[in-house]
This record gives sequence, structure tokens and C-alpha cells, in this order.
Amino acid sequence: MKAENSRIRDDEGNDQVRYLVILKAAENQLGGNPPPELFAAIAKLGEEATKAGVLLDTGGLTPVSAGAEVRLEGGKITVTDGPFTEAKETITSYAMYELRSQEEAVEWTSRFLRCHQELWPGWEGSSEIRRVMGPEDFTNFPG
Repeated sequence: MKAENSRIRDDEGNDQVRYLVILKAAENQLGGNPPPELFAAIAKLGEEATKAGVLLDTGGLTPVSAGAEVRLEGGKITVTDGPFTEAKETITSYAMYELRSQEEAVEWTSRFLRCHQELWPGWEGSSEIRRVMGPEDFTNFPG
């Protein structure tokens, strides 16, 4: 593959773009750990995406209570140890893909959420898909 800023061309000359998928859910919403079958299904899906050459990275995140927030507000930088948010949902994991289109990102993400739907009854959450920008995306900014 050949890199051209944030866009990548695969061996056939097709443009590839990086997408960050963020999973959001209420922490401890069902009062326990995910079922082992869910972890197995997620691992299998990750292996398939890796073999397809589209999954760049993935990871789960610690609870908000174990994190910190650094904020710039009113000209001052403050640090707050977790928990620091009252949001209904927090970011629980992420995945970075390299794909041809947002539609492909939606498909991989939907498959991931289907694993949760089928193997963890009652679980609810959402995923946000965002294209990763590169320097070429800022060329029209004044400056």
C-alpha cells in the first residue's frame, strides 16, 4: 500500500480511508461482565477483519472512574480525576479501520453490534463512525 497523506491506496489502486469507530454504552448497565461467548465472537470478527487487511487497531477502555480529564476553560488548564462525567453513555472501546467507504465502516460496525445483540440480551449501546482527517483536509482553512 502507498500512503498519500491520510489516504492510502491498496495494491489495486483503490483509495483507502481510515475510520475510527467508537463504542458508547452505559458503564455496568447490566451489572456484570460480558458473556464469554461475546468475547469469542468479537475475537473471531476481529480476526476476520485483520485477515481482510482492514482492521488497524482495537481496544477496550477502562471505566471513567479510572481516568482523568484535562480541560482548558477560561484560560486555565484543570485536571479532574474520574469519574468526571455524568453522561448516560461513555466510550467503552474503539476500533480503527482502513476502508474504501463509510458504508464499509457501517457494515463492520453493524456486525460488531449484532454480536452484542445476539450474545448479550438486554445490552444497549451505540457506535459512532468518524473519518480520520489528514493534513490535506486542512488545506482550505484560513491561516
